[in-house]
Amino acid sequence: MRQRSDGVGREGSRRLALVRVLPALLLVVGVVLDAATPPDLTAAALFAAAPLVAAPFCGPLGTAAAGASAVGAVLLTEYLHDIPSTGEAVSELFTVTTVGALALVINRMLRRSGERLASARVIAETAQRAVLPTPAERIGGLQVAARYEAAQADAFIGGDLFAVQDTPYGVRLVVGDVRGKGLEAVEAVAVVIGAFREAAEQEATLEEVAGRLERALAREGTRRSGLDAFEGFTTAVLAEVPRGAASVRLVNRGHPEPLLLHADGALDVLAPADPALPLGMAELGVWPDRAQTYPFPAGATLLLYTDGLSEARSLDPPGVFYDPYERLRGRIFPGPEEVLDALVDDVRRHTGGGASDDMALLAVGRPGARQPERRRTMPVVP
Repeated sequence: MRQRSDGVGREGSRRLALVRVLPALLLVVGVVLDAATPPDLTAAALFAAAPLVAAPFCGPLGTAAAGASAVGAVLLTEYLHDIPSTGEAVSELFTVTTVGALALVINRMLRRSGERLASARVIAETAQRAVLPTPAERIGGLQVAARYEAAQADAFIGGDLFAVQDTPYGVRLVVGDVRGKGLEAVEAVAVVIGAFREAAEQEATLEEVAGRLERALAREGTRRSGLDAFEGFTTAVLAEVPRGAASVRLVNRGHPEPLLLHADGALDVLAPADPALPLGMAELGVWPDRAQTYPFPAGATLLLYTDGLSEARSLDPPGVFYDPYERLRGRIFPGPEEVLDALVDDVRRHTGGGASDDMALLAVGRPGARQPERRRTMPVVP
């Protein structure tokens, strides 16, 4: 996932700095207002607000300083107006002192909550690296780039998956989308990737790898409860790039068709001749998988993606699906990483930053014999 841009981060830092100055500003305004008005008009509300404003944005020392300064401001204004220690003056001082103490309690609660949130983020990031580790940039002589873009802010992983593995039979890949959300989807992702990594090393054909994934999901389905026990499934594309061959073999199980971007900007849709059901739906029909072979020339990039890309809807005009074929056709890129950068940026523009589904992207490039390190990059949107 990508973090916010540096410009957005700097703007947030400036706003946070302004908020942290606000307690002092409230105290100064309160003292000036109280000194310039008759004694029966008080700025106690501004003094009490200062530590409350400091509590969410400052540390314990800053919050305590704001509370102590608020109490001092009350005493100062009473001294300037020569107010005797009447019940009203004592009540005002007690109110500001109590609010300052409550601000310290609020600050401590927020800090503990923030620590728990930070711990949860670390756990989520660790889980992401464990379940969806970032592949190396070079695997089996191929250039590899992967990206997981979560639709929900601060989310990490969901039901989309990808994996790349160098095996005795060539480089094998999988991109898939597990039905459902939440922890059960993440569990199914772990099952699929675990089964793929084992089968990719052991099975001689891509069809046999698909069969192993089918059986692994069937076992998972018997373990799960509720609706998913009967209707759980995973769309997936399995790919194999044999060593030394300018070709790629695909088994598509109900997943969006991969795209092949050529070095000259041409684009091919690698559609299966015989559509197949997703993994985990064998009870509806059983027939053998048949891998199809497609040319994969030097300088080309293979793009696999989940439906979070092809089903991303625009805001203006509303509801128009994103079409990666039309967006990428005729464009050229230096390598797989630039393809994914352009796609992610373009989807954000298309949706106005409001994607409704997670998106997993995997791009694999076959370097050409005399391919330059960098080529002129044309933007996705002309």
